[in-house]
Amino acid sequence: MLVFLDESGDAGLKLAAGSSPYFVVTLVIFENHDVANGVDRTVHRLREKFRFAPGFEFKFAKLDRKHREDFLKEINAFDFCYFSIVINKAALQAEGFKVKESFYKYACRLVLSNAAVMLNDATVVLDGCGDREFRRQLKGYLCRTVNDPEATTVKIRKLKLQDSRQNNLLQVADMVCGAVARYYSQKDDRLVYRTWLKPREKRVQFWPK
Repeated sequence: MLVFLDESGDAGLKLAAGSSPYFVVTLVIFENHDVANGVDRTVHRLREKFRFAPGFEFKFAKLDRKHREDFLKEINAFDFCYFSIVINKAALQAEGFKVKESFYKYACRLVLSNAAVMLNDATVVLDGCGDREFRRQLKGYLCRTVNDPEATTVKIRKLKLQDSRQNNLLQVADMVCGAVARYYSQKDDRLVYRTWLKPREKRVQFWPK
């Protein structure tokens, strides 16, 4: 099982100073490696179809509406699923959320816990860009908190850091996460993208209410 994790928004809580109102973390899950390879090939083909440079990184924020819709239509044909957690930052009260690293770790833990019923011997892939020391700490934290030490099987077998610029499936996670985040915005196209992904959606949790 392959799981790709990405986020949208920021972990800051200074909403009046420009921090995003929501922080979204998304897991894209492939139970079958052949399906994952098919999606990977499709992303390569879309790059050619759109006449983008070979090294172009698909990111939701970079694309216009037509390219977003075309991308999501294409990947919707494959048998994968996704979970998202949408953190409503205005409703957070605990002091620990003011520490960005702790906030991020907890958000990842929430969405992985929601998906735990599906996770089985999974390899979870995170974007390795940014603070690599923090990402290494995150790997240990998630394995400790999601895996059951008394179970005979593990939910998460390993966590890997990879550069999203070199990984098409991390780019898929970015596109799915961006579509969910857009749904909670005030943009005119907010309802469009998540509709294309509805058959792939397992759970999107808005927390706390």
